[in-house]
Amino acid sequence: MGLFGDMPVVKLTPAAVQRVKSIIASSATPLAGLRLGLEKGGCAGMTYHFEMVAEASPKDDVVEADGVKVFVDPAATLYLLGTTVDFKTDKMASTFVFENPNQVSACGCGESVSIEPAKV
Repeated sequence: MGLFGDMPVVKLTPAAVQRVKSIIASSATPLAGLRLGLEKGGCAGMTYHFEMVAEASPKDDVVEADGVKVFVDPAATLYLLGTTVDFKTDKMASTFVFENPNQVSACGCGESVSIEPAKV
């Protein structure tokens, strides 16, 4: 049980789960999962960031879905609380898409966002 009881910090759609499975399966080295966090940058202030994780940090919040694990960087937890992570493909790109109730704005190109911490 995490910081917020049984409620996961983020939810993964089936498409996101399949993409995470694909990334883990294609890795040259064994992975425990992916870590989701935020980085400062972009014109709106923050960008979502995934990184491959060989071993989880004991401080990470762990989201498990259909056999895959996504570790949430504890520094990003309050900014990501309630977020749904999806994976979409269109004619121009394939990308993770974040539906975040804490997002207050985004830049025109959609690469960076402004997020406020969740009020818990």
